[in-house]
Amino acid sequence: MAFAASQIVRGFSSSAVRNVVIKNVTIIGGGQMGAGIAQVAASTGHSVTLVDTSDDILKKSIKLIEGSLKRVAKKKFSDKPEAGEEFIKKIVKKVSTSTDAESAVQGSDLVVEAIVENLKIKQDLFSRLDKLAPSHTIFASNTSSLSICDIASSTNRQDRFGGLHFFNPVAMMKLVEVIGTPATSQDTLDSLLDFSKVLGKTPVSCKDTSGFIVNRLLVPCMMEAIRLYERGDASKEDIDIGMKLGAGYPMGPFELADYVGLDIVKAVIEAFKTKDPKNPLFDSSDLLNKLVAEGKLGIKTGEGFYKHK
Repeated sequence: MAFAASQIVRGFSSSAVRNVVIKNVTIIGGGQMGAGIAQVAASTGHSVTLVDTSDDILKKSIKLIEGSLKRVAKKKFSDKPEAGEEFIKKIVKKVSTSTDAESAVQGSDLVVEAIVENLKIKQDLFSRLDKLAPSHTIFASNTSSLSICDIASSTNRQDRFGGLHFFNPVAMMKLVEVIGTPATSQDTLDSLLDFSKVLGKTPVSCKDTSGFIVNRLLVPCMMEAIRLYERGDASKEDIDIGMKLGAGYPMGPFELADYVGLDIVKAVIEAFKTKDPKNPLFDSSDLLNKLVAEGKLGIKTGEGFYKHK
């Protein structure tokens, strides 16, 4: 799909903005989020390169994609198992893997980063890739808590840099937050919004503010639930039930924290605190810190606020 180019170019790049046709997508990071983004991009006809640090990680990434697609195929082709198998093969075939990010981006129209929530690591990555990616290539971060401005500052394409925040599980969750900085060009924002729609998602736009829309509201809510429990005002079970039955939440705050990962919740609230240290909504929790230190991160480790089989 061709995207209309704006006549006004904002940002720091002196290069002309072209009409960007996003066909080739490189995903950096083969974890749950990266594999999920790769799946939905491949499912909508994009050529995808999934990048991580080892072939073993990437094999697991492909298995994640295949497992997710099998669940889709089971529903979509319940009475035609052979068609379901062909459906899976066709999509997986669109995903290639690589351990060489620098080579992978050289043919990319869009690079989406979905690695660890560490500002320096993200900056170092984009700084390297910026030197090798084509001039038209758009960079995007899937960060849930860090400043897009801060990440983009390591590159010379700040007009072609934005946020694409997907939600887990990517194949099921319809929302994508599209984040623009003061330097992001309107063409880049339009391209990211259109790309999200092509994936079958519903994009919402937000400025580069801590937590964007969803996490800015959701994570402080989870933290307040934890503090309520720490004070002994209510049990975690009753808090979860209260929010599900009283506020219509599909999951209670403790259930959700375990699902997201307590390490992620901790990283997000700490990032908020760094940006706004006087805001009491962003205060940490001794209990949360203790659980993370003990490696009790939620569903992915078998125990968090709850025990999981």
